[in-house]
Amino acid sequence: MEEIISYLLSPETIPQPFNDIIEISQIVFIVLSIVFLGVIIFVLLVSQRLNLRFFEEASEFLSFKPQGSSKLLKEWKKIEKKLDSGLESEYKLAIIEADMMLDKTLERIGHSEKTIEEKLEKTTSSELENIDEIKEARKTRNNVVYDPDYQLTLEKARETLKVYERTFRNLSAIS
Repeated sequence: MEEIISYLLSPETIPQPFNDIIEISQIVFIVLSIVFLGVIIFVLLVSQRLNLRFFEEASEFLSFKPQGSSKLLKEWKKIEKKLDSGLESEYKLAIIEADMMLDKTLERIGHSEKTIEEKLEKTTSSELENIDEIKEARKTRNNVVYDPDYQLTLEKARETLKVYERTFRNLSAIS
């Protein structure tokens, strides 16, 4: 075994044609390594999604926020903007989207039930301080969804969204 290792480590004992092949293969592998490293760096820099996701997670980690809270905050801001439109249909859509966001948030904290009603039934007041307010807000949401003639005013929409917002803040989903 020692002979093989000393033979491979001392280039003067390798016959010249093999020595040339080894030198050429070393150069080829060095060039390929540089090319692949360049491709990896290029893909990482170009891939905005990976880049953005990495920085979002790093900033959430460093600020001690729950994972995904910045995404939920952006989603919440979009929901709130719907109230500025002046259209009743947008108010209704904001209520529906806030309810869907609540469903996703409850899933994130460990509720695996199928419907949001089941999730809220399993939720305790220690988990969610304003559980009764949420149930009232869900009545407004159900009126919006199931009653096409239901008239939703801006004030009622704001009041309902305030309940959802308080819930998200209590769950540390948004800050």
